[in-house]
Amino acid sequence: MNLNLSGALNVFKLLTKPSLCLPHATVSTFNDIPVPLDRAFESHGKKVEIKAVVVDKDDCFAYPETNQIHPPYVERFRQLQKEYPGRKLLIVSNTAGAMSHDRDGKLATELEGTTGAVVLSHRAKKPGCKDEIMAYFQKHPETGVTHPSQVAIVGDRLMTDMMLANMMGSWGMWVKDGVAPLSRKSIFAKFEYRLAAFLMARGVKAPGPKSPFE
Repeated sequence: MNLNLSGALNVFKLLTKPSLCLPHATVSTFNDIPVPLDRAFESHGKKVEIKAVVVDKDDCFAYPETNQIHPPYVERFRQLQKEYPGRKLLIVSNTAGAMSHDRDGKLATELEGTTGAVVLSHRAKKPGCKDEIMAYFQKHPETGVTHPSQVAIVGDRLMTDMMLANMMGSWGMWVKDGVAPLSRKSIFAKFEYRLAAFLMARGVKAPGPKSPFE
């Protein structure tokens, strides 16, 4: 069982600030992600300069429990790699690379081999690994990342990926439909669809990241 203690603890933050789980931009599938990502967030009235992208794996660019890029998304994944080369494209998954699930790093190694992208090894699962992500970018200054607002988080889950983006002070892009059909998604994912619709219908918006100069 892939338990997520971080997710269970952080979900209580939604009781006082439900906007934490909302995205700054939404696309249907991974193929709809704009490259570069900057223009997806320009409607927020702030200067946006995305220098690195953190991307989820399961039901985002890969079918759940697989470690390969879903074939229809290969071209878009390669475009992202070209736009954000080397360590500027980082995979952060709650399966591959999550130490509580992937203890020996076997899944992370396999995923790096099939994608050619770095997979973060992290102790806290999303949404609680923001410090580990920023520590990674600080360790690799060649990425040019000096502030969370220069990072875009791309993922299919509101309560992990989008909460991570907002808690981190980054930009969040929700891949709403993902890879798996709705009938195959977990009860939690289905609940998130209803939650997003409820909040957005009431005009709730994700908090905008602060720039390095604010």
